[in-house]
Amino acid sequence: MPSPGHILIVCTGNICRSPMAEGLLKHALAGQPEPLKSLPVLSAGVAARPGEPISENSVIALKKVGIDISGQVSQPLTQELLDNSLAVFGMTESHSAIIKMRARPAPAQLHLFRDFLPAPANHEIGDPYGGPLKVYEAARDEMVEAIPSVVAYLKTLVSQK
Repeated sequence: MPSPGHILIVCTGNICRSPMAEGLLKHALAGQPEPLKSLPVLSAGVAARPGEPISENSVIALKKVGIDISGQVSQPLTQELLDNSLAVFGMTESHSAIIKMRARPAPAQLHLFRDFLPAPANHEIGDPYGGPLKVYEAARDEMVEAIPSVVAYLKTLVSQK
């Protein structure tokens, strides 16, 4: 189990969106100074089965931007993962609602991945599951757009620790 203070990204099955966001955020944080550089980033799914491979189109969409997530496998969301999180990011309002409903206690730092983008940005990232590669690439690009605002938010969190 990772040390307390990891970043947790949540979607439904943990085989499309959250693994892509995990790979993108890890890549972005690797270029930051400490302590951001060392923040562990994990992903999980509210309806995930353990050990499922990441969808092929998610792997391809990230490979196109130089990030390899082919070794990742899915894991279900657990209370322990939530309890040890510095921040939790869902892909949609339904993910946040499920987390708030199931978690005891719910994480204090629960947001959508695109929450920190200025209006009129859509804050949800739709599920590309089963769609063509271009749908996965569009989801990836929505995540990439949000990365600078997520990193800026994480900077404020670690400065408060």
